[in-house]
Amino acid sequence: MKTADLCDHYFNELMVCETQFYSYGGKKTFSGPITTVRITENDNEIFMNTIETAAPGSVIVLDGVLREPCAWMGDRKAGIAADRGIAGIIINGFVRDIEGIAEVDMGVMAVGTHPCPSRHKANKNSEGERDVTLSFGNINWIPGYHLYADADGIVVSKDKIKQ
Repeated sequence: MKTADLCDHYFNELMVCETQFYSYGGKKTFSGPITTVRITENDNEIFMNTIETAAPGSVIVLDGVLREPCAWMGDRKAGIAADRGIAGIIINGFVRDIEGIAEVDMGVMAVGTHPCPSRHKANKNSEGERDVTLSFGNINWIPGYHLYADADGIVVSKDKIKQ
């Protein structure tokens, strides 16, 4: 179901994201239960761990607090996530390798692109949190809530909407 139709029928039950995200993945419409990850340093190990362990069919929502601009995901990570059956990834930050990401059979939305990668720390003590409530785009991204995304935007509901 289109996000516009969901807003028409279930507006009082939805949170509507006000951040403008751009679609980069091969799938332009996707949905699923939310899994969250917050990155607090320029280290993407916790994000990679989330990609490797999130339930198939879920949508990973990443929020990064950056000290320097970087892309949190390129085509390699997107391919791993798609192969694991992840429905989509929403990144409150940047992606790179967008021509490769466009070939991946998964939804990918981000606020933009940046050519530089994020870094792995040498000691592998990843800074960040997983499955916590994130707040951006004027909504709360709560693990287990359901996300619906398409070209019109992103909406979130507490319960899965029967279609």
